[in-house]
Parts: sequence; C-alpha cells; structure tokens
Amino acid sequence: MTVALIVLVLAASVAEADPNSVVTAADAFDRAQLVKDRAALEQIVLDELIYIDSGGRRLGKKDFIDGWTHPNDRFDPITLVDRTITRLGRDAAVVGAEVNLCGTSDGAPFCSRIRYSDTFVHIAGHWRVAHIQVTRVK
Repeated sequence: MTVALIVLVLAASVAEADPNSVVTAADAFDRAQLVKDRAALEQIVLDELIYIDSGGRRLGKKDFIDGWTHPNDRFDPITLVDRTITRLGRDAAVVGAEVNLCGTSDGAPFCSRIRYSDTFVHIAGHWRVAHIQVTRVK
C-alpha cells in the first residue's frame, strides 16, 4: 500500500469517526438552501428523499429542491435556535433546530417560524440527506 493511499484511508477513517463532520454537512446543507445552490442540493440530497412539508404532505427530492431554488424567492440570513444533533450509530444522524425563515416570495415579504429535522446518512464518505420533516411553530 502506498503512503498516499494509507493517508487517504486514514483521512477517511478520521472523517467518519469525527462527530462534528455531520455538523459541517448540516451547515453546508443549510447554506445551499439559503443561497439557492441547486447543484449543491442535488449532491447533498438523496434521490430517494422523503420530505414532509409543514402542511404534512409527503414530497420528494424534486419538490424540495424546486421549493428552495424558486427564482422569485429570496431568503434572509437565519439563526438556528435549540439545534440538536442525535447520532444514530456511526453512519446516521438527525439534525434539528428551530428557525425564523424570512424573506420575500414574488415580492411579498414572509416570515415563518419552523422546527425541522433532517436525517443524514453517511454514504461513500459523504453525509447525505435522506429524510426531512418541517413543522410550523405557532
């Protein structure tokens, strides 16, 4: 085994064992949504995504990404409140928080207080989103 290959194997093992790597992935996922980065969302979200929206509808990857990248929507910066990370073994975790999601949609201002849970799975060295549940907080 070459030295370069050994370094790559060790680096991958450290990344998998690092409990903060899911936090890094969750931050990247949140950022991709807010800046409407379709390419990043396509990579982060599994094709088999189950997305439960705030109305209780079961949707998929296309609906989720289309909703975040709609050309007439703009999002304000957010602050996560009461963020939780629950590890489900080595290769899965649920990341949740509460947030005021504000911005404009078709020129009209909006603001919604939501709590979400994103389930991440670790596949081939990358954290990917498999399930999203959004609940409107009143």
